[in-house]
Order: sequence, then C-alpha cells, then structure tokens
Amino acid sequence: MSAENRPRERLELEGAAALSTAELLAIILKSGTKKENVLEISNKLLSKYGLDKLAACSVIELMAEYGIGRAKACQIVALFELHRRFEAKEKQHALITSAKEVALLYLPRMAHLPQEHFLAVYLDSKNRMICDQTITIGILNASLIHPREVFHGAIKNLAHAVIVLHNHPSGDPAPSAEDIRITRILEKTGELMDIKLIDHIIIGRNSWWSWREQRV
Repeated sequence: MSAENRPRERLELEGAAALSTAELLAIILKSGTKKENVLEISNKLLSKYGLDKLAACSVIELMAEYGIGRAKACQIVALFELHRRFEAKEKQHALITSAKEVALLYLPRMAHLPQEHFLAVYLDSKNRMICDQTITIGILNASLIHPREVFHGAIKNLAHAVIVLHNHPSGDPAPSAEDIRITRILEKTGELMDIKLIDHIIIGRNSWWSWREQRV
C-alpha cells in the first residue's frame, strides 16, 4: 500500500474516526501475508462474520482463517474482550427500571455465546446495578444453578435484589420447563432470605424473554 493509504499513517494524520472498520482492524492485526495485505485480510474477515459474529469467535475459529495465526487470533479476541469489559464498567450503577433495559444491556454480550451462560445481576435498594457475576457455563439444570451460588454473591455485595439471566445458543429465548423450575426455586430462596428475585431474563439471538413480564 502507498504511504497515504496505510491505516496507521491515516490514523495519525486524520484521527481514528476517519478510518473504516476494516482499517481499524488492520491496525490491530499489523501485517498481512505474501498473497494478501492486512487490509484485504481485515475486509475478508468482516465480510464473512460482521462485527457481531467476529466478536464471538474463539481463537481456534479465527486460526482457521487464511492469514490469521495464533498471535493475530489472540489479538482479535483480546480486543473484543476489552470492549466488553469497558461496557460492563460503564453500566455499573445504572438504574434498572424494566426488563427491556436489562435485556438491551446484555444482548450484545450474550446473544452469540456458543454455550449457555448463567449470570446474576445484583442491585441496591434503589434498583441501581452494583455488579454482575457469572454463576455457571454450560447446560442449565437445577443441580448446577444452586441458590447458594446466586445468593452468596448477593450477600457479599450487600444487594437488595437480584436479576438472573441466561442465553439460549439456539437463538430462541422461549423458556424450557427446567428454566421455569430454576426460576421458582430462586424466587422461594429469595423470599426466605429477604433478597428479592426481580426477574429471570433469557437472551436469544435478537430477542429476549422476561419471566416477570410473562409470569408463567
């Protein structure tokens, strides 16, 4: 590439906002191959996956792509993980007033996960977010989602209430019978401990389901 078209030089002269998504990714990847320059590799990745799916790719998946070795794959995964952590930091202490607000906060983080992740979100007495915690990863059942794990975090963080979430990798957020059973167990435990279970939200591909709003 000519000097004026190189992403790094353009960033220095024009600022990051002037660069395309492919150019920004090319700066992260640093170099291309003998057959393709780094910008061509970046464009190919974005054409195949788009940003959303690229953000959910594992190191192994990325290494299967031409021009992406272990180092570049790790750089991409680390980039998106930093972004997720920044978003998580930004939403701390956010005021929660509806299931929709929670779902929209977590859809970008959970919609493309290849396994089920079960999270607890802890709230203070004014329904502001204190923090969240991953309780388990894998197929959900009541033996894995023990109330002790969920409410231990609530006690540790002096939470007044809890919202739990998990994703369905199939993309369909409709609850299973086991999802409902887990929710009822957690609700009863919360009543005993005087730490209210406000909602159980299931994240699908582009949609979500709220136990509080649907109330089975």
